[in-house]
Amino acid sequence: MSTGQQTIQHQVHEYEERLRKELGLGGKEIRHFRRPEERPFTAADRPHTTILYGGLTLAHEEILQGALEGLGYRVRPLPCPDNASLAVGKEFGNRGQCNPTYYTVGNLVKYLKELRDRGEQAIEDRYVFVTAGACGPCRFGMYEAEYRKALQDAGFPRFRVLLFQQGGSLSQSAADAGVVMNLKFFVALLKGMMAGDLLNDLAYKIRPYEMDLGQTDRVLAEARALLADTLRRRTSLFKALRRVRGLFAAIPVDPLRVKPKVKITGEFWAMTTEGDGNYRMMRWLEGEGAEVHVEPVATWIEYLIWAGMQFARDRKGVSPEQHGQEKLPPWKLLLLLKAARGLFRLHYDLYRLALGWKPDPLPSQRRLAEYARAYYDTHLSGGEGHLEVGKNIMAVVHKKAHMVLSLKPFGCMPSTQSDGVQSKVVSDFKEAIFLPIETSGDSEVNAKSRVQMKLYEAKQRVREEVQGILQQTGLTIEEARAYVQRRPRWTSGLRRWPHRAASTAGNVVWKVSRKLRRA
Repeated sequence: MSTGQQTIQHQVHEYEERLRKELGLGGKEIRHFRRPEERPFTAADRPHTTILYGGLTLAHEEILQGALEGLGYRVRPLPCPDNASLAVGKEFGNRGQCNPTYYTVGNLVKYLKELRDRGEQAIEDRYVFVTAGACGPCRFGMYEAEYRKALQDAGFPRFRVLLFQQGGSLSQSAADAGVVMNLKFFVALLKGMMAGDLLNDLAYKIRPYEMDLGQTDRVLAEARALLADTLRRRTSLFKALRRVRGLFAAIPVDPLRVKPKVKITGEFWAMTTEGDGNYRMMRWLEGEGAEVHVEPVATWIEYLIWAGMQFARDRKGVSPEQHGQEKLPPWKLLLLLKAARGLFRLHYDLYRLALGWKPDPLPSQRRLAEYARAYYDTHLSGGEGHLEVGKNIMAVVHKKAHMVLSLKPFGCMPSTQSDGVQSKVVSDFKEAIFLPIETSGDSEVNAKSRVQMKLYEAKQRVREEVQGILQQTGLTIEEARAYVQRRPRWTSGLRRWPHRAASTAGNVVWKVSRKLRRA
């Protein structure tokens, strides 16, 4: 601060003090906010303390429960947040928060109150809640304060909330910690995440075409239990996935049903939850005749690695004094992240192999960044960063979907930020059908009405796509269906098709035409 600035500041301070004396307000007391001290969760607490968590899909949460129990933890996923959770969140929370805050905070408080009503004792000592934190320019960063306020007002002032930082570790001391953040912990966590992603991918691909209504869900429930038990016993996940492959392969399907493919993007929680928080949008879309593709959690994990690599490249050539002696040199950090990304993708593809390559590969982070860079700076953090823009372009260029639906809470700052440039993307890519939907816990009819209008366009698009392929190949849909029905392996839920079109039916017609030409 220059001498002139210091002089001006001093004069303003003197003038303020003189006015306060004249008005009889007395001296000005400054009280800085201090983060409240959290009661620790220690190793001694572990045998009698249950770790609560939530916010993912049912497949992720059930499999993660098995993985963490295999490490010796007592864990329990919370029920999927519903509108009753929303009401509790609004009752105990501050005004102006976003959907995920109200749903997740309310869900925890509602669950603890139910435990108390059932007569359970020492809830604050026997339970601890783990949630995510640090999400850039977002009200998500206020989650911790919202949890503490709601728990205090609901009668649980000593309840422990631990933050799992996206850019760091758990908010507790490493010494004698209740959750040991070692290699075994992260490997178990990543295996559970991958297994949940792959199961969800299979279910979304197979369920719209199943011949026996409900069979996919029954197989999915059996597969979840099998994989959770595998990780609980810490046996081979690859072998377990091979068994899961057989379960899904036995589901008979009609792959020639003409359905538009809808890709779900947006804010992480809104596009992941399977309950009232996004109007149960994925199941509703399937009921409206669509095939849904939800981005796996693994894409987000790899994005975090990619962002770290970009940061390391930007820091190349910076002197040690500037980047800090306590941090790794940029070149070393880059090498470590490259190795981590390689191992991550290797294991994901290994598990895809166990499932017959039916689940989609992870998208290229480099390509997503290249597509988005002309519209959105890849250095902007918060939410999904540039991913929403890159995914929309990739869906068009690589024929991944007929329609992209971006789900986000009302007023979500990071996701709405990228929505602002999607109008330019849509104008440059004429085939794109893009719709952003803000969820608020109400207005479900209005939101679904908007989706139906765009879905109608997508249905027209897929009919034109399949009709064009039929004309090009000289086939009729009846001839293609007759060919498929004579071959039982072609009606298996795990049958893979060449990628020539966005729709499953279009790809099946291409495959049939190639076989007939060879004959």
